[in-house]
Amino acid sequence: MAKRVMKRRRSRKRFLLLIVLIAGLIYAGAHILIRQPEVKAQEDPDPVEETEDLTQEERDAAAAAAAALAAHTERKDQFYTILVSGCDDGNGNSDTNILLAVDAKNGYIHGVSIPRDTKAVWNGKSHKINAAFGSGGTEKLAEVIGDQLGIPVDFTVSVDLKGFVALVDAIGGVDFDVPVNMDYEDPYQDLYIHIPAGMQHLSGKEALKVVRFREGYASQDIGRMETQQKFLKAVAQQTLTLSNLDKIPEFANIFNRYVKTDLTLGNLAWLGKEAISMGSGAISFSTLPGEWKSPYIYLDQDAVLELVNQYLNPYVEDRTAEDLNIPA
Repeated sequence: MAKRVMKRRRSRKRFLLLIVLIAGLIYAGAHILIRQPEVKAQEDPDPVEETEDLTQEERDAAAAAAAALAAHTERKDQFYTILVSGCDDGNGNSDTNILLAVDAKNGYIHGVSIPRDTKAVWNGKSHKINAAFGSGGTEKLAEVIGDQLGIPVDFTVSVDLKGFVALVDAIGGVDFDVPVNMDYEDPYQDLYIHIPAGMQHLSGKEALKVVRFREGYASQDIGRMETQQKFLKAVAQQTLTLSNLDKIPEFANIFNRYVKTDLTLGNLAWLGKEAISMGSGAISFSTLPGEWKSPYIYLDQDAVLELVNQYLNPYVEDRTAEDLNIPA
């Protein structure tokens, strides 16, 4: 009898030891997985060549210019710009574009919606900015946006609509105050939207219909962007809580499955952890300022520069008008 008791105790100890070991491995694995994103290093200015053709005064001027350029491109610590794009208009162009600034050091996330009709120029021709996605994917779109705003786009995220649905369903749906009665049908896209105004508990599929709807607003694209911003804020309020801390791996896996991005799974886990620690109150949104003059939205350079320096600038020094490249 005593031997059986001893065996049971040893068995329990081994079981507890195994549990502790497994828990330790999971904890260690999670911390090994989580990785802070690393931005591409800024190319150093060309060194000042010591040649007999330059006077000492010219060499000193060139060295001062190189030093000024280096100072102008010094990065803030733990500050990232991430372009999030969604494609659902059926023609290969991006339908939703939001440039996120994540300032983990100071604890804020700001998203700037970029109207898809914003004027952009490449290859000597004028285009609506969302056509850059169809022209060269997220890389081309990031290049065009970064050139206009005078800042780098560090990372890109291209969202599959199924991923949007999966994320909303993963948090159990979203409570959202639908701003208008949404009634629209497009059999060609197999799109049928019938959602009444008012507070609703939206499933993933219903939420997708809400953020795609545009026909009921006086200014269709601007109205839809405002609804998208409010919806994303509601998602943040219901997602970025300590109770969801254990869901970070699930959220990261949804991103890994449905999202095309140059962020690693570990980067996504790190960003998710930082966002939860900030809380939804640290998240805000705005829209790139401009004026509609058919067929484009023309950006307001002064207002854009102010917005860039307030929220989006990853550099220590403020950007100047000379850094922006906004087409007239």
